[in-house]
Amino acid sequence: MQRPTYGQSPPLHHPVPQHVSTVPQLRSPPPLTSQPQGHGYDGSPYPQQQQQAPPGGNMFAQYGNFMNDPTAQIATQFGQTAFRQGQDYLEKNVNRLVNVSALKHYFNVTNSYVINKLFLVLFPWRHKPWTRRQASEVGAGGGQEAWFYLPPRDDINSPDMYIPVMSIVTYVFLRTLFAGFRGEFEPQLFGSVATIAIVMMILEILALRIGCYLLNISNQSQLLDLMAYSGYKFVGVIVTIAVSEIFNRGKGTGGWVGWTLFVYTCLANSLFLMRSLKYVLLPENNNTNQGPMQTMHPLDSRAKRSQRTQFLFAYSYPVQALLMWILCRP
Repeated sequence: MQRPTYGQSPPLHHPVPQHVSTVPQLRSPPPLTSQPQGHGYDGSPYPQQQQQAPPGGNMFAQYGNFMNDPTAQIATQFGQTAFRQGQDYLEKNVNRLVNVSALKHYFNVTNSYVINKLFLVLFPWRHKPWTRRQASEVGAGGGQEAWFYLPPRDDINSPDMYIPVMSIVTYVFLRTLFAGFRGEFEPQLFGSVATIAIVMMILEILALRIGCYLLNISNQSQLLDLMAYSGYKFVGVIVTIAVSEIFNRGKGTGGWVGWTLFVYTCLANSLFLMRSLKYVLLPENNNTNQGPMQTMHPLDSRAKRSQRTQFLFAYSYPVQALLMWILCRP
């Protein structure tokens, strides 16, 4: 049986590559060169170029003569002179508005003073005495003896600026923190809370200055003392807000816990101000001129002293209660 014959099959064609790829030629690294003695080998087979040091052995000699250039010296002297003149101008103009040397006195505190002062503001009931301590020094050349108050670090009854400033900052952050817990936080809250606190202090100090002017009260450090004492109320406000918010689980300062703390801190702050501001707003009935505590002539009438006492009571109790209630509101 014979197989049937078929037609001739077409020739086979192998595929032709369309993209010609070239194989990179690999080169062996150059032979290792002998390293001179005293130099280490970092493992690289390629030769490294060594930087030649200029004569004298200092590689940075070409930059070392920069300060010896006359132009650079003139520019340096000009910059120093301009900086010194600017510093003198700033000190003179700042001293016109604020007595910097007197302001440093109110920030001369220690850690023990701050802790004891906070306890004094919150628990003033059994503290004695309230009179500020004084010291004297003889002027140069045996001049007249000068009296001055001791700084806060040496006198617990001395007012300071450190606690009021830190209390205001803490109050702003605390209010915004609890607002965030309630889901009411906004970036503008920092500015609004700080503005309310500062404006209230300015109005309070302005009212005190007007009252002191009408009652003819003068004191060497009256303004700075009033600024310091007006900021101590924030200590009680911070304690009231923090504890009441924790007990009320972030629902505000309402409830019996909040009102109890508010009444206590308000009374404590009022008693603290009554005892502390006595040397500022009330006269000292003495016949000597020693010390800066002389605020009224001893021959002044008893009616004027009674007016000052009423003014001090009104500022320490009803005014402080109103301001603290505004600050504690959520």
